[in-house]
Amino acid sequence: MVNSHHLIAFCLMSLMLSAVPGPSVLFVVGRALAHGRGTALASVLGNALGGYVLVMAVALGVGEVVARSVLLFDAIKLAGAAYLVFLGAKALRVSWRNRGVPTAPLAPSAGGGLKGSVRAGFVVGVTNPKSVVFLTAVLPQFVDREAGHVGVQMLLLGLSGALLQLLSDGIWGLTASTARDWLSRSPRRTALIGGTGGLAMIGLGAAVAVTGRAD
Repeated sequence: MVNSHHLIAFCLMSLMLSAVPGPSVLFVVGRALAHGRGTALASVLGNALGGYVLVMAVALGVGEVVARSVLLFDAIKLAGAAYLVFLGAKALRVSWRNRGVPTAPLAPSAGGGLKGSVRAGFVVGVTNPKSVVFLTAVLPQFVDREAGHVGVQMLLLGLSGALLQLLSDGIWGLTASTARDWLSRSPRRTALIGGTGGLAMIGLGAAVAVTGRAD
């Protein structure tokens, strides 16, 4: 149903975009530094699921509404930014609490458990209005309208992009969490690394809040 040439072109474009660290990568790296491997990978999964919900919104025509409405765009953007700041502040609190613990915990539960991490990633992914604008502009360019079922084609293209995002962000998460494990030789350094991850998420949230529309 999806033109194979269009699918390959879309996947290549997705890979090139994934190679450049963006908000989702910074979010995953921050989660990895703050809470470790399990939390980072669960956040990657949630973020990809949230992003795919945006693909569904675009396929159903909802994405164009968000792209055209300044008020709705800003509301979603500020909600996502506030949530990122909340997650960063939470990570800072955990790192401060663990600064004097003989062996700082690296378990995923420090980030709210695996289910909580998937949920956090999902919220961050689904409250990214710039992704809606981007998908609204880009997805139709890879659709073969003569083949029909335009919405289904968008869903399939978006699914391929989500899978590539899982792979790319997962590698970033594994790399950052491995670096965290290697650097965590003392409670003080562990707390510092966790605090760095928290600050990264707060900074990302602030950046999202002050940036304007893609157009």
